[in-house]
Amino acid sequence: MNRPQGRTGRPRSAEADRAILDATRTVLVELGWGKLTLGEVAARAGVAKTTLYRRWAGKNELVVDAVADLFDEHLELPDRGSLQADIEGVVRQFAALLDRPETKTALMAVVAESTRDEALRERIRSAIVDRQKDLVLLGRERAQRRGELPHEPDPALAARTADLIFDVIAGAVVHRTLVSAEPVDAEWAREFTALLVGGLGAVGGSAG
Repeated sequence: MNRPQGRTGRPRSAEADRAILDATRTVLVELGWGKLTLGEVAARAGVAKTTLYRRWAGKNELVVDAVADLFDEHLELPDRGSLQADIEGVVRQFAALLDRPETKTALMAVVAESTRDEALRERIRSAIVDRQKDLVLLGRERAQRRGELPHEPDPALAARTADLIFDVIAGAVVHRTLVSAEPVDAEWAREFTALLVGGLGAVGGSAG
């Protein structure tokens, strides 16, 4: 699992990091964004407040890393033997992750705050979005090895396609779970994946 990027200084303590990130999510669910403070998190985690400031400049960065930690821990892409099965699996995982109170509360809070904070938007991109795009790259590579998707010799076009795949999956699942508040069950995941795989064939065909 990727660890959040820290500041230079003393060696990091994995145990302290875990306690801090867990406490951040707990406080956010219980008290909300407005009442979350580094002092409260430090007290819940059983660490000195200075320990948090050595690692995070403020609560924006801390909450983003707490969300990123959940994504790193709970999203993976086991090889299920086909592109369809791989996508269905990660869609169900992603929806289950978004359904957790700590993920839902933290993600909605940082996204709302990021509308007024360009630095926070950049941290969300680097700590969450870019790291989770690795799943798209892995899935596409497997599908290409199986012959399910064509290879894309143009690196720029391949990167745009990867971005498009990520945006479609993330956008659809986030909207259904957090905006529409509808379940991502096996039937929805299967139908959505069939639609996406069909679209990928069209994109790959035009790229080839």
